Amino acid sequence: MIPPGVPIVTAAQMRAAEEAVFRREPQEDVMERAGAAVAREAARFAHGSPILVLAGPGNNGGDAYVAARLLKAAGHDVAVAASGEPGTGVARAMHARWEGEVGSLYQARPRPVLVDGLFGTGLTRPLERGIAPVFAELVASARFSLAIDLPSGLATDSGADLGAPRGISATLALGALKPAHVLDAGLDRCGHVLHADIGIPVESPRRTVARPRLAAPGTRAHKYSRGLVVVVEGDMPGAARLAAHAAMAGGAGYTILAGAGEPGGGPDALVRHKVAKGDDLADFLTESRIGAVVIGPGLGRDRRAEGLLKAALGASLPLVLDGDALTLLGKSATAWLQRRIAATWLTPHAGEFGRMFEGEGSKIEQSLAFALESKAVIVHKGADTVIATPRGEVRVLAQASSWLSTAGTGDVLAGTLAAQVAAGNKNAAEAAVWLHARAAALAGPAFIADALPMHLPQAISECL
Repeated sequence: MIPPGVPIVTAAQMRAAEEAVFRREPQEDVMERAGAAVAREAARFAHGSPILVLAGPGNNGGDAYVAARLLKAAGHDVAVAASGEPGTGVARAMHARWEGEVGSLYQARPRPVLVDGLFGTGLTRPLERGIAPVFAELVASARFSLAIDLPSGLATDSGADLGAPRGISATLALGALKPAHVLDAGLDRCGHVLHADIGIPVESPRRTVARPRLAAPGTRAHKYSRGLVVVVEGDMPGAARLAAHAAMAGGAGYTILAGAGEPGGGPDALVRHKVAKGDDLADFLTESRIGAVVIGPGLGRDRRAEGLLKAALGASLPLVLDGDALTLLGKSATAWLQRRIAATWLTPHAGEFGRMFEGEGSKIEQSLAFALESKAVIVHKGADTVIATPRGEVRVLAQASSWLSTAGTGDVLAGTLAAQVAAGNKNAAEAAVWLHARAAALAGPAFIADALPMHLPQAISECL
């Protein structure tokens, strides 16, 4: 569970936001609010059980001391164990306000509820060898464990594993989410992610994906006004049919499957158009009423596929590129995309992304760099799906159904995205990713990709 529509900031950005607040009010007051938020969540899940609070040397430890004091004042049985003496002035002040004993982390005895305040935002090196196994054992022994801001042992800006244990029940993000909440190892180590507003204003063009706001067709709507989507069929027609079916169920008013195959397969409402080669497709894509084109699902990688792709790239129409189209572009993707006049969306998985772009940094940073370079919207798929735009905006959807890891679900996403593009949705990628994930949740376990489009209408109904 990831809170929707919440800003995502790096460690440096969060420090800058904090410093701006500290110029207006004492840092101790902010830490008191953070500790109160932690205590509130810990109490909510403790149900009266004994609580062990772990405190590190930094400000994360300061938050832990505040939480421990407030929990004890509320009548909870609280023990505190520290990995060392407080190392910052404000942490020392909060340690002084805690009137109970402070034991050693290495001698701490497990309790049913654990609060992790060892290391939070800003960790850049692996946990010390002595700390990691002790911490992991305390987490494993607890019935419920709550991490303050981030589980100890995660790299804030990338989500890389620096020794974070498995089994953290929930993480309370303070002020804003960090990349580690939604990327890489953080997907497995954070548990349920909660968000607490602690009075630090945070502005960021990077946010988690939120439920879209969609509108039902107006009284004067018709099939063209709702959006005409063309899906190009290739060597594996089933993939294109999946995309076309998703476009239809995803809100498009008119969907055409353009290919050389024989008619048949797919819903009866799906219109067929004969396209033998690239020149045929180029002629067809001069139709001004087309709202979006999808090419790539099952396209193939031969000469004919190359001709079809060049025709699609040369059309002055919104274009969604997926699958084989991305592989055909390869390292020349940026050069091709920069020539386009109309808007372009790419939906690569990790392998396809790596064949087109090489960069450094987290998945967010790499996706954004490619979006800026290519002037296209990048929907970098995976358990942590990152949407990056040429305007510098980023949206992240994490913890979608793991049952999406089956063949054809990417084709469904491409068709859903095309439907939103053709309908004129300015936030088409974010809407499509949310609808796709919601359809997967509605489909339940062990679904096949063919089942996903059938759940798109219900997902859309939740956005009206």
